[in-house]
Amino acid sequence: MTTALRRIIFIAAIAVIWEVTSRLSGLPAFMFPSLTQVLDTLVNGLINGQITTAIGKSLGRILLGFSIAIVVGLVLGYFIWRYKMVEDTLGFVVTALQSIPSIVWFPLAIIWFGLNDMAILFIVTIGATWTMTVNATSGFKNVPPLYQRVAKVYGSGGFHFIRTVILPASVPQLISGLRIAWAFSWRALMAGELLGGGGGLGQLLEMGRSLGQMDLVISVMIIIAIIGTIVDNVVFSRLERSVEVKWGLRAR
Repeated sequence: MTTALRRIIFIAAIAVIWEVTSRLSGLPAFMFPSLTQVLDTLVNGLINGQITTAIGKSLGRILLGFSIAIVVGLVLGYFIWRYKMVEDTLGFVVTALQSIPSIVWFPLAIIWFGLNDMAILFIVTIGATWTMTVNATSGFKNVPPLYQRVAKVYGSGGFHFIRTVILPASVPQLISGLRIAWAFSWRALMAGELLGGGGGLGQLLEMGRSLGQMDLVISVMIIIAIIGTIVDNVVFSRLERSVEVKWGLRAR
């Protein structure tokens, strides 16, 4: 039995248990909606644009915030790796900041930017930046010294040395960092939208809660899970696998 078939059977079993339990529990629909009710709300939301619009807003925010986090994380990681003084100072602070949940920054974001898209974007960026920085630093430090010595013997230096030696050799570690950073930023986005409004899937969750529409809440939760699964398994897992095969870390 293939992995895909096992997953399909497992999900189908959960769906059947969910439907039967909701019908036999005697609980009202706003507390425990049936699967058919949730799927009906989900399909209608996709057709009338309510959910699709929210998906577009959320993806736009996370793509921008995640891109900023990647750039900032790589730059900070480079300086922490390159200079001992920066490692002893900024590196220590980044390690401490990584332990702070991104949603804790939300009160500061509201004070600095107001209750708007900038506050949510800040939360998303913060959610990924420190993780990306730590992983980038680790990746740069793990570049074999032999590669660096050979490159310098052949006259490589400056940006050419970084582009042709440091970045390629640290790619496996950077891909893992991207994967973890995406997960943190995705969670930060949902929390930010849930509290900060401005549309998006998080705001749709809050609207469903305030109106007592649990079918809408669960529909959005399903969309969030599907998007997270697709990005992790289709994008990052395949990218990580291809990099590991190319570097000889995994058999074809």
